[in-house]
Amino acid sequence: MKETEDEFFVGYVDHVSPKTRLALKRFVVLGVLFLIALAAVFALTQNENKNSSFELTNATLITGVYHESPYPMLQVKIAPGSYKNIVLLGFGKKGANPYLDQLRNEEAILSGKHISIEGNLIYYNGKTLLQITDEDKVTWADTNSKDSSPLPEAMIQEKEFKGEIIDPKCYFGVMKPGYGKIHRSCAVLCISGGIPPVLVTTDANNNSKYYLLTDKKGNQLHKQILAYVGKPSLVKGDVYKLGDWLQLRINIDDIKMLDEPSTIYALTP
Repeated sequence: MKETEDEFFVGYVDHVSPKTRLALKRFVVLGVLFLIALAAVFALTQNENKNSSFELTNATLITGVYHESPYPMLQVKIAPGSYKNIVLLGFGKKGANPYLDQLRNEEAILSGKHISIEGNLIYYNGKTLLQITDEDKVTWADTNSKDSSPLPEAMIQEKEFKGEIIDPKCYFGVMKPGYGKIHRSCAVLCISGGIPPVLVTTDANNNSKYYLLTDKKGNQLHKQILAYVGKPSLVKGDVYKLGDWLQLRINIDDIKMLDEPSTIYALTP
């Protein structure tokens, strides 16, 4: 009977036996195939990236007419007769108001005045926001114009929408993606800190619309609406057109929460 000898691998010997060489080849090939399959599964299970942009490392200087109501905005002329209304936000989870106090100390009524602000732009689905990081970057505009340019406001209709309340800063581009259970807590902190609440609605064609929420008189809402943030609801109110933004004036007591999971802040989006 012929005895079989087990191969013994010695690392400092150049020659590798045929069996050991075959085993190493199989291990490498199987390892590579496993890594490719793992990468494919990981890529296919990721959420689609939003068409948003947050210029964190780029500061942009913007000049326009400031509007206090319904929320701090800068109305910027982009073409003859055409304007863009940029919602102003503060750094972190703060609204823009603290960064405007320096100018308010010089002018009792700031709304309607031309000012310049340097900050970080946020873009998403045709909407633009600006993050202010330093009150010294908010200055009077270098213009001789003293005219007040009112924000166009037009009542469209009274309507009830199904949607969810979000904070536009994280959802529109600062966080990518701004989805998931943890981001609902973030949205609550942002709105309580002064960032405007926005109602997101989606139609049958998966097209979204965004409504700045205020009370029936057009006053700002913050802590009063926190209980409804990120919870699918029916929200009824009066729709107003504010340039390229829509405003929904509501009575908070009329909000009807729905018994269904969030499509934005669910644990698994």
